Amino acid sequence: MATNDDHHHIENDPNYKGLKVNKGVESAPSINPNASQRIIKRKKQLSVDDYVNGILNGNITILSRAVTMVESAKPEHQDIAQQIIERCLPHSGKSIRLGITGVPGAGKSTFIESMGMHIIKNGGKLAVLAIDPSSERSKGSILGDKTRMEKLSGENNAYIRPSPSAGSLGGVARKTRETIILCEAAGFDTIFIETVGVGQSETAVHSMVDFFLLLMLAGAGDELQGIKRGIMEMADAITINKADGENVQRAKLAQAEYRSALHLFPPTKSGWKPEVKTCSSLYHQDVDKIWDMVLNYVKLTKENGYYNDNRRSQAKYWMYESINEQLKNNFYHHPLVKEALTVNEQQVLNDEKSSFMAAKDLLDNYFENIK
Repeated sequence: MATNDDHHHIENDPNYKGLKVNKGVESAPSINPNASQRIIKRKKQLSVDDYVNGILNGNITILSRAVTMVESAKPEHQDIAQQIIERCLPHSGKSIRLGITGVPGAGKSTFIESMGMHIIKNGGKLAVLAIDPSSERSKGSILGDKTRMEKLSGENNAYIRPSPSAGSLGGVARKTRETIILCEAAGFDTIFIETVGVGQSETAVHSMVDFFLLLMLAGAGDELQGIKRGIMEMADAITINKADGENVQRAKLAQAEYRSALHLFPPTKSGWKPEVKTCSSLYHQDVDKIWDMVLNYVKLTKENGYYNDNRRSQAKYWMYESINEQLKNNFYHHPLVKEALTVNEQQVLNDEKSSFMAAKDLLDNYFENIK
């Protein structure tokens, strides 16, 4: 007589003599149900109040989660991020913001770590951020900086945040500026902003810092050919790194060349005369003097009123940049524009329509259908 269990397998039917198939064992779950509960608990959604209170209390984990919200492209994340930023804004603005750029191989990571350790040893709190719009294509170096800055990343009073790796320069820069506000609200009194990409990222960094430092290398050929005039004009100081050992003399020669070049530039609005310094960040030589120079600049510009005027100008600039970025995103993500864009692009490529007429048609279509 076949049992209920036997009916699970046709082979156990009495007609099939000599066959017997035992009932299998039920499969165990692939994930421990208790573990999944722990995951859910750990990923519990925080409220805006939770984020703001955590940031103001200096909780680095909550700060990092808030920065992730800022960097997210999801509209629901952006809504939360903007509420957090608005609540943190009154607690921001008290740090010294230092922009650092330089030629490849100038030793930016070593310099940042050396100066960062000096600041922390003197009671400061440092956040290191980066602007790298190219990292999605070139896998930019900032992702390795955290491992290269071993001492700094191990400090409780240091926070190193890699750059958001996608999107246009405007979008990445805007998110970096918003991250500055959160870091300042969390109690960081010094913010380093490093450019990792090349080209226009220097301009973006210059528009969100108090002091702009250009890091150079001696003995790498014609000193003045390797850097654009525009970047030199933006610099509040030029520092020649790796001025140690046999390189000391070359560094001094480069220092003299840069000093001569800076005399050709018009006077700065800040009333500050850009300086040229040498240092060896590897051996921690004269890095403290460069930080003292930054503090002297801050003191001078606060006294003459330029410091606050510059910050207000930057806030206005980023308001317009945010408007431009939002309009552009809204235009390209509009369903009718997406559809018409490919058609118009092909017409331009086939010489059936001029570039200007195609742009006009697309914009007219957008403005007619915008809600």
